[in-house]
Amino acid sequence: MRVLIVEDDERIAEINRRFVEKVPGFGVVGIATDEPQALELLSVLEPDLVLLDIYFPETSGLELLRTIGQQHRQADVIMITAAKEVEAVREAIRGGVFDYIMKPVLFSRMQETLQRYESFHRTIKHLRQANASISQDEIDRLLQGSAKKEAPGPGASLPKGIDKLTLDKIVQAISEANAPLTAEETAKRVGVSRSTARRYLEHLAEDGKLRADLSYGDVGRPERVYFRKK
Repeated sequence: MRVLIVEDDERIAEINRRFVEKVPGFGVVGIATDEPQALELLSVLEPDLVLLDIYFPETSGLELLRTIGQQHRQADVIMITAAKEVEAVREAIRGGVFDYIMKPVLFSRMQETLQRYESFHRTIKHLRQANASISQDEIDRLLQGSAKKEAPGPGASLPKGIDKLTLDKIVQAISEANAPLTAEETAKRVGVSRSTARRYLEHLAEDGKLRADLSYGDVGRPERVYFRKK
């Protein structure tokens, strides 16, 4: 799948590019930092999928979404944005987005969405090649494929490799901290390895119990930090 990233923050665009290219079958063919560049690359590259932000200095990604729907109907769109306003989400859905992902993006969330999109695209291609009328069951499967599955409830069993006692210690460490913690800082407080702390922190973030963000230092790569939701 050919992917175009439209994001004015070059650091975030690079992170998204790395995430996309870790998923088999997907490759980034271009990165645009503003609307004119995005429209040019849409015409030249004809991507299958656009990863689109909402906030730009001189325009709105929602306006660009409408333009894509009118002029570049071959491209599907996934919003990747910090926009939390209900109206922004509503407009994006009305504009036909395949998914709406909040920043900061977890790789697992990106991967899940891209895999659903690939399955959706493959099913559409098969139905077109069959050149037959589509059934209600097939429509239902398509619509289910373009909707994110609900997360398991609090009573659901923990995934493999996640121990409740360690999980509780991780939550306590984050709760008692006066500032967001990195995986390394959490590991030192709990007494586990950095990789173990990261695994538990990512699980909690995916489950909605913690928030993750990127901390940009003066030098070096951005580092993920974790904190409790308010």
